[in-house]
Amino acid sequence: MKVYIVAGEPSGDLLASGLMRALGRLVPDVKFRGVGGESMMAVGAGVCVNVDSDSDAGVRADVSCSDGCGNDAGEADNERFSSLFDISEISVMGFFEVVPRLPLILKRIQQTISDIEAFGPDVLITVDSWGFVSALLTKLRKKWRRAARSGNCAGGGMPSQIPVVHYVAPQVWAWKKGRARNVARLVDRLMTLLPDEGRWFERWGLRSDFVGHPVVERTVDAALDTDGFHAANAIPADATIVTVLPGSRHSETKRLIPILREAIVRIATKVQNIFVVVPTVPGVEKEVRRGFAELEGRVPVCVVTGEVSRYNAFAVSRLALAKSGTVSLELVAFGVPHMIVYTFGRLSNLIARWMVKVRFANLINILADREIIPEFLLWRCRPDLIADCAVTILESRQEADRQMAEAADVMRRLRLPDILPSDRAAQIVAEMAGRSEETREDPGRREVNN
Repeated sequence: MKVYIVAGEPSGDLLASGLMRALGRLVPDVKFRGVGGESMMAVGAGVCVNVDSDSDAGVRADVSCSDGCGNDAGEADNERFSSLFDISEISVMGFFEVVPRLPLILKRIQQTISDIEAFGPDVLITVDSWGFVSALLTKLRKKWRRAARSGNCAGGGMPSQIPVVHYVAPQVWAWKKGRARNVARLVDRLMTLLPDEGRWFERWGLRSDFVGHPVVERTVDAALDTDGFHAANAIPADATIVTVLPGSRHSETKRLIPILREAIVRIATKVQNIFVVVPTVPGVEKEVRRGFAELEGRVPVCVVTGEVSRYNAFAVSRLALAKSGTVSLELVAFGVPHMIVYTFGRLSNLIARWMVKVRFANLINILADREIIPEFLLWRCRPDLIADCAVTILESRQEADRQMAEAADVMRRLRLPDILPSDRAAQIVAEMAGRSEETREDPGRREVNN
């Protein structure tokens, strides 16, 4: 089975990596190619890789043979999973912030289409990032439709249509409800992370499956080396560790680092022995290191990269200040009290306030319909407010325990009773790949206007 997978931002990359592992367990001969980040590449680093000789783009990884497949570690390492391009190039949030990136984004869309055609997958999986994905699928389906009308196959022999499975429903219940119809026109199957999300799309004829949120699969791994993490980063044994997560997009780190840096300085004036750990990703590592270097001499700080270091940081933290997003669920899984922060530029803040129709941004709060995880968003994303809340949590073990107990209770709603989310998602993907010939027979089923 050949799978092309597109994950355009780090949170989607994390979800996609779990799906890749589950597919490897389910389908022994699966081969991957696509667009992703460091978590997907970490999966590929431990697998036997099969590379076709007719193309050097992208990646084909056989995840079934990570042990005993005949390749030594060095050989597998030379052909590990690699993304078609750096996902930081297309990972942009905001209404006006995306405009300067448009030429590059359009170029990457065309590059992805060409790579899909060259690979000829049995199924195409798109993960989150609906802005990029919708533009990609619109162009791809138009191309398939033209090929069907002309009687020619796309991509020099590739059938003119493949099944498209989208993983993570766009949050149409929060804003732009009209997107649900467009999702149904572009996607053949939708896998949702939240209960009851599917109803927004099923009314337009799109089959939707609640698979659960893969974050519930993650627990504090006994293999984590917290003592080694302390030693490697020169963290004193009596330090009060605060993890800071300023985002994975350039636009996010540019706005949030100054705010979070000032909040840390304020916290350090009221709480002794503060030590800051900043997990980041390669796409923004330089600017994150540069931004937090300004704390030197005032608050000790270390910047770390990689999934293992990230989870070690969570395991030793008393508190986290996190950009709003999936990371909040990870922190709940690790039992880390935290708050979320986010802001756009001034004009985008005004538009967001007008367009967003829900009370909360954090998924835990949305599901609970009350604020469990403190939110500091838009104009409330201020160093003084963030610092005051952080000090309250650090000084009150009762408050920290209350937050985590209530959040953990809500987290239980994010899984099915008898199967892990990634395993259920893998079953659906395998089913759709098995129906690829049936789907290809009707390339015009979901029309897209020219």
